Amino acid sequence: MSEAQAAQDRRDRVFLVVVDDSPERRTALRYACLRARKSGGRVALLRVIEPAGQVEWAGVGAMLAEERRQDAEKLLSGLAAEVNELTGGIPILLIREGDPRDELLALLEEDPRISILVLAAATGSGGPGPLISALAGRYAAKLAVPMTIVPGDLSEEALERVT
Repeated sequence: MSEAQAAQDRRDRVFLVVVDDSPERRTALRYACLRARKSGGRVALLRVIEPAGQVEWAGVGAMLAEERRQDAEKLLSGLAAEVNELTGGIPILLIREGDPRDELLALLEEDPRISILVLAAATGSGGPGPLISALAGRYAAKLAVPMTIVPGDLSEEALERVT
C-alpha cells in the first residue's frame, strides 16, 4: 500500500457515536473525537428517535414526529459544534426513526463509511447498558464493524492518555 493510500484510509476512518440520553454519551463522544483528531478520521453522530405512536388524529401524530425530529436536529447541531471544535472537522449527522438497536445495526450494514462504533459503558451496578449488552451478546454476529467500549467514567486525563 502506498503512503498516499494509507493517508487516505486514515482520513476515511469514521467513528460512530450513538447520541442517546445517557450521561456516558459524553465520554463516548470525547473518546471518538480524540481518536478522530489523532488519526485523521471523522466522527459520525447517530440519533434514533421514537416512531410516532398510534395517535387518533393524523395531524397530531405528524406534529409530534416533527417536534421529535427538530429536537434531534437541535441536539446534533450543538454536538456538531463541539465535535468541530475538538477535531477541526464537520461530523456526519444521522437521524433515524425506530428501535435504537435495530436502526444502529441497519445503519452499520448500509453505510460503508463507518469504521468503528464507539459506545461508553454505564457506570452503575446495572451492567454496561442495554445497547452494549445486546451488541456484545445475541446481536454480536450482526455487527459489521469493530466496537470500542469506553468506561463511562473516564476522566479527561485518562481519555487523553488512552487515545
